[in-house]
Amino acid sequence: APDFSLKVSWVGVLLREDEPIYMAVKGVVFDVTSGKVLPTAEFYGRGAPYNALTGKDSTRGVAKMSLDPADLTHDTTGLTAEELESLDDVFTRVYKAKYPIVGYTARRILNEDGSPNLDFKPEDQPHFDIKDEF
Repeated sequence: APDFSLKVSWVGVLLREDEPIYMAVKGVVFDVTSGKVLPTAEFYGRGAPYNALTGKDSTRGVAKMSLDPADLTHDTTGLTAEELESLDDVFTRVYKAKYPIVGYTARRILNEDGSPNLDFKPEDQPHFDIKDEF
């Protein structure tokens, strides 16, 4: 899986219709492109409700169900037990279940000093199943 330690590719993701749309939750990068082409609603495409979550690790925003720019960060400091539980639930039942994992952020695979995190284990997606529900 690619290492998304640099934000170089994020700009293209947000600006070009033919490019995939990526977002990260808990340091796991998901391809949420399928969320931009639904006939009933565009979730993640340009101008769509959840577009603010894309191109970054929006873990805090997902936990708080918030699109406030201050919450669009990986930082989970100060989240309540209820918010952390919600984060785990949405991470598993929405993102891991509906969108393919395409990589990990540097925070997920590296230690603060830049050395490899030897405890890193890739996420599995046993329940991942692409369905044509629409």
